[in-house]
Amino acid sequence: MNESHFERRLDQQLCFRLYRASNGISKLYAHALLPVELTFPQYLVLLALWDHDGVAISDIGQRTGMGIGTLNPILKRLTDNGWVKRQTHESDKRTMLIFLTAKALEQKTVINQLILKELATVNFEKMDLLELMKQLGLLQTQLDAMNL
Repeated sequence: MNESHFERRLDQQLCFRLYRASNGISKLYAHALLPVELTFPQYLVLLALWDHDGVAISDIGQRTGMGIGTLNPILKRLTDNGWVKRQTHESDKRTMLIFLTAKALEQKTVINQLILKELATVNFEKMDLLELMKQLGLLQTQLDAMNL
């Protein structure tokens, strides 16, 4: 992107478009998750654990992009509400592993249905979601490589 194409108006900024879209998606998911009393960040942690259960907190942070200061309160609430359990690693007592509970495993299908129902309220037909996800993935890869 060269300077001649760089608009200074708010609605022409990539950062603003991404910010607004991200907020909208967060609100959409938060609304869908109300019946199971989960927040959107808690749902992201559960998604990471549904992919790979019994992992260290640092692994969850790496997968979700959340720092330890963000993850600790999320994991505490998930533990307090019966979604996950903590267990000390057998060979490294300094490492805490996070496991899904039976509740989390049983509610996975229900949560997926809630999300799909909410997503169906948005007219995504005009967008190529697979292409959008691909482009966002490429952008994220480039940003990650910058080690910001």
